[in-house]
Formats: sequence, structure tokens, C-alpha cells
Amino acid sequence: MQLIYERSRPGRRAGRLPSYEDLPAVEIPAGLRRERPPRLPEVSEPELVRHFTALADRNFGIDTGFYPLGSCTMKHNPRVNERVVMLPGFRDLHPHQEEEGSQGALELMWRLQEILAEVAGLPAVSLQPAAGSQGELTGLMLMRAYFADRGEERDTIITADTAHGTNPASVTMAGYTLAKVSTDARGNLDLDHLRELVDGRTAGLMLTNPSTLGLFDEGIEEVARIFHEAGALLYYDGANLNAVCGISRPGDMGFDIVHYNLHKTFSQPHGGGGPGGGPVAVRRELEPFLPVPAVVRDGDRFRLDHDRPKTIGKVRGFTGPFGVFVRSYAYIRSYGPGLKEMSETAVLNANYLLAKLRDAYDLPYDRHCMHEFVLSARRLKKEHGITALDVAKRLMDHDIHPPTIYFPLVVPEALMIEPTETEPKERLDGFVDAMLAIAREAAEDPETLRSAPRSRPVKRLDEVRAAKQPIVRYAFEEHPDPNDDLVAQSHEVPSA
Repeated sequence: MQLIYERSRPGRRAGRLPSYEDLPAVEIPAGLRRERPPRLPEVSEPELVRHFTALADRNFGIDTGFYPLGSCTMKHNPRVNERVVMLPGFRDLHPHQEEEGSQGALELMWRLQEILAEVAGLPAVSLQPAAGSQGELTGLMLMRAYFADRGEERDTIITADTAHGTNPASVTMAGYTLAKVSTDARGNLDLDHLRELVDGRTAGLMLTNPSTLGLFDEGIEEVARIFHEAGALLYYDGANLNAVCGISRPGDMGFDIVHYNLHKTFSQPHGGGGPGGGPVAVRRELEPFLPVPAVVRDGDRFRLDHDRPKTIGKVRGFTGPFGVFVRSYAYIRSYGPGLKEMSETAVLNANYLLAKLRDAYDLPYDRHCMHEFVLSARRLKKEHGITALDVAKRLMDHDIHPPTIYFPLVVPEALMIEPTETEPKERLDGFVDAMLAIAREAAEDPETLRSAPRSRPVKRLDEVRAAKQPIVRYAFEEHPDPNDDLVAQSHEVPSA
């Protein structure tokens, strides 16, 4: 496929800007002026449309196929939610609209807060954080404000060795020292190691439950006791809430702070960097520190409350990603009291796949899983030289998006699989057939796996060289040939 610059021919136009001859010309500062006109592609409108349509046809997403990306909950986004968010009263609302003119939006936000409070089992919610990672940082800032208000100096946050990568990053950004607790043989936190780590300097724990292994921690009540007896707090990374929503509540487990990934659990388009939503819920003792403004109800009216003297302040502009709130509210209301069916089906689908694949791949932790599970390709690597990367690339030839690989780091050659609740049995069976066929190919025809993908527009890349020598702009006469060795074919890439 040609690049847009390669389609360019001098003098062709897809449109023309209007000319306003009666308006004075704008004087551009000398330091900002170009020395020569930009070399932009010149194509007709039909060629422009065809070019970008062809690019769009190459995209793979949840609308085009199965997307079992573990720990990312890439599930179908019901189109009715998109219709609701485009209602004029929501779509056209300005963030500076006065409260009297935005009562419907404020009511929706307040009701969403109440729902999320019930889901978490904690009484107070802020919708403001823009995504899960910002929810994490907000939660840690709340910890810091809470301990400062009490006059306590605590400087350490403990995370699991299976934690999402944003956890240690958030710990560092919040100014805490990071300590990691090990995972035991059953995939739980190692309680003996945890007791060694927790002391009077410990501010809290950041934990995903179920973990990135897809396992619910069997000792969670003891974990909560260890931290609370030391005066520390528990933070719940809600990335995997899709497994327990309506079944168990983080607040009942002993967690003091929870963040939600609205864009994962409650129907959002997840990929491409947004939109996202990362609200936080807290125990009553932490409520005074939540971001402002808070959405509150006064009788039959709703308003924004800025009068919170102990607040950590704003963590983003305005009151949060409103379109995300509308989609999530619509998704939750569509389930109604049956919301836990979402999680029950997600868990059922994951355990169905696990039962079908456990004999063909290694199973690091022999337990029932929650909404996702982790297999290992280490046997394939040992016996046939086939890696998790080879398995993932070959799945693309079966029109299936690869799962997360090489994470969590505690599992060598990890394949992290999350089918979600939106996939039917036929789609799951197709995934099973593909995974079993790949396992057979590893023994019978390993070169096919090492050269995968074979049917996609782009074959196996030399990823190391691409990272070291990225081509991020078109160089015209000096632009490299896309068929040269910068795009290495799979037989040129080592298998290990």
C-alpha cells in the first residue's frame, strides 16, 4: 500500500480554503516563519478518502474480531450508550454552564457516584480522575493528606510483584518509597514476607484483587488485618473489578480506597488512549480529602461543592470526563439489579477457556481463575524453541488479536488471556481451536510459527531495530524503501 505522499501529484486538491480578501493579513513573528512552504501531499478527494478507508480496513479492534487482551478488558461497547452520550443536552453542555442550567448532568453524576459507592462498599466517591492511572495517584495523594492531617510520617507503599506497571510509577510520582511483596505457590500474597515488610513507616498497600494472574487472594482478610493493625491503609486497584462487580465488594474485603476503570468495567472504547475514567471511592474518614468540586445533592437540586478545607485540590480540569460518565451510567442502568451477571459471565468464560487449554500449555497456578488467567509457553520454548511471542504472532493469522504476553513478570513466557463477558461460546471455541492448532504446529512445523504473522499486511518486524531507529516522518527523496532491511521478514528474526 502506498503512503499518502507517494500518491501525491502536483496541483491536485481535495478541497480549497475560503479566501477572505477583506480581512487584514496576520503578521507572523519572524521567529515562527517557515523558510520554505511545507511539503504537503497533493491528492484529489476520492484518492484521499480511499487512502484513509484502506488504512481503516487494516485496523483490528473489538468490532472486527476477538480481542482477549488480558488485564485490559477489551469488550464490546454497546452502541446505545454512544447514542445516549450524543443527546444534545449532554453533547452540547459547556463545562462553564451554570448549575441551574446543568441539573440533568449533575444528577447523572450524583447518581453514578451513589452506584459506584454501592459497588465498592465505600460511602464517598469522586468522579474527577481522568483514568485508572490518575485514580491511583489520587488515591496515594489521599493517603498522604490523611497521614499528614494526623501528624504521622509514613513513607513506604507496598505493591505485589504481579502489580500493574502503573502501580510502582504512581508510588514514585506520589513521593513514596516502593517495596514489593512476593507471590506464594498458590498465587496469593506471601503473608510471611508481607509481615516482614509492614511496620510503622508503611503508608499502605496497593493491590489488584483478583490479581493480574486472574486469581482472587485467598488471604485477603489477613492481609487487611496486617495493614490496619499497623495503622496503614489499603488501596484497591480496580482494573480487575470486571471479575467481582456485584459479587464481592472491596470495602467489605477491608480496602479503604478504591479506583474504578470506567472505560474497562462499564462500557467504554478502551484502546487508542481514551477516553478513560478513574473515579475513586473512600471510607468516611478519607472523604474530607477528596478532590473538589464535589457533586452533592441539596433536596431536589444538585450543585458543585468547593468548600472542602482539607481537600487535595483538583486532579484535573472541571469535574471529570463527562461523556464517560454518561456511557457508564447507561451501561449500569441497562443491567440494573442484574449487574453481577456481567462478572459471573466473564468468570465463566475465562474458566471455560482455561479448562480447554490447560493440557496444551503450562498452567503456573492450578486453580479456578476469575475473569482472566495466565498460561505459559515455557514447555513449547523448551521442547520446540517456540516462544510466547511466536504464539501471539500466529494468532493474528487466525484473525484473533494476541493476548498480553510476558506479563505478569513472575510467569516466564506468560500468555495472559481475558475473554470478557461479551463473547459467545462459538467465538471462545474458535479461540480454543486456534490455540490448540498453534500448539500442534510448534511440534510439527515450528518455522511457520517463527515466521508468523504470514497473512497480515505487515509481517514480523525487527522490533529492536525499529525501537532504536524509528522512522517517524516522510523524508521524500531520502525516504527508505519499505522493503529494505528495516522491515525484516520473520525468517531474519531470531526465535529466542
